[in-house]
Amino acid sequence: MSDIIRSQEDKTTFGFWVYIMTDCILFASLFATYAVLRNSTYDGPSGAEIFSLPFVLTETLILLTSSFTMGLAILAARQKSKDQVLLWLAVTFVLGLSFLGLELHEFTKLVHEGNSWRRSGFLSAFFTLVGTHGLHITTGLIWMATMAVRIYKRGFDKVSYKRLTMLSLFWHFLDVIWIFIFSIVYLLGVTS
Repeated sequence: MSDIIRSQEDKTTFGFWVYIMTDCILFASLFATYAVLRNSTYDGPSGAEIFSLPFVLTETLILLTSSFTMGLAILAARQKSKDQVLLWLAVTFVLGLSFLGLELHEFTKLVHEGNSWRRSGFLSAFFTLVGTHGLHITTGLIWMATMAVRIYKRGFDKVSYKRLTMLSLFWHFLDVIWIFIFSIVYLLGVTS
């Protein structure tokens, strides 16, 4: 019986890693598209004209801090401390929501200034890449809220720990993707 359960857990873990790999391919194709279109401004603004590096740095620090607090949630889970896990999940959720709010503020500001995704190939690629990351953050926040409710109602068991570990890997993956976005889109965009 334990072999069957272990086999199912292995399949779940394998399936999760396959999902992460497909997300890597998705983001790689979006980065490649952005690299091809980054100079296709068609007399519109370039990244140097519309990006605010201090604003994006604030977003980056918030997201990296949320990755740290997610790590604290995993450490609390290893100690089987339900209250600490819920606390760190709540802090991570608030930080993730703050990041998402800043990202939406940036998008809204760009659209109101007439720099929507329809203006140029560069802006279309920018909105697609950064918007896809934001969609993943939204998914992570929904997953986080669901996990917190499950742990609050059912307590902390082996299934919760496994799912929390996968959520943590997903969240850290999004941080890594954001570091690439920060470096390739924003830093190179401001300097070019």
